[in-house]
Amino acid sequence: MKKLVAYLTSGYPDKNFTLDLIEALSWSVDKLELGVPFSDPVADGEIIERANLLALQAGIKYSDVLEIAKKSAINDIYLMGYFNSFYSRGFEKSVAELKNYGIKGLIIPDLPFEESQKYENLFNINMRELIQFVAPTDNYNRIKKILAKNSGSFIYLVAYAGITGSGRGEDLSQIINSVREVSQNELYVGFGVNEKTAREKARNVDGVIVGSTFIKIILDNSISHSEKIRRIVESARIIKREINE
Repeated sequence: MKKLVAYLTSGYPDKNFTLDLIEALSWSVDKLELGVPFSDPVADGEIIERANLLALQAGIKYSDVLEIAKKSAINDIYLMGYFNSFYSRGFEKSVAELKNYGIKGLIIPDLPFEESQKYENLFNINMRELIQFVAPTDNYNRIKKILAKNSGSFIYLVAYAGITGSGRGEDLSQIINSVREVSQNELYVGFGVNEKTAREKARNVDGVIVGSTFIKIILDNSISHSEKIRRIVESARIIKREINE
């Protein structure tokens, strides 16, 4: 059974909505990528960037993200955020406290692999994961280097060189084959996954990561909170069905 990972921007429009949405999604989503709102989310497109800024304007703090994680109805939780969010708190503290909130690890798109190596022991000591990224621009030797010491339970395959939500596509067969040669970990593809693209994106991988598709619905102020949740749950069900057919 292929996995569905949902990205949600924490606390937008408020904490209770996020928790209600997580509970509703718990029947169709396997893992949760809980976004830490940040003012300059460089790897994200306009949709997620807007949700980040609105969450910050609403006063969402890092402590609120941890509270959401602790109350989450989905057990496999990873915080997705930018390095400064964790560094400003104290990186050692940020990693050490993850287990207190039931968080499996971190996904940090602006932390290069070479820089991440200095924190390898920190994650190992605390038995937490640092999810690594691979992309179509990485050659075989670099993929082998990145994944040789990978402590994460899955690998994040960026579907194309760019930002989230743009819907672009690239031939991923070569990089998927390279990853399979050097790692037994599950491989999930992110960027540009929606109801229409999910089946193709999921080919030869173990799951997909969906963010912008869900966040776009959350940003639609013409519908009620309950309708937003209903539509997102339905979208998740369609995607889960598509990737497993």
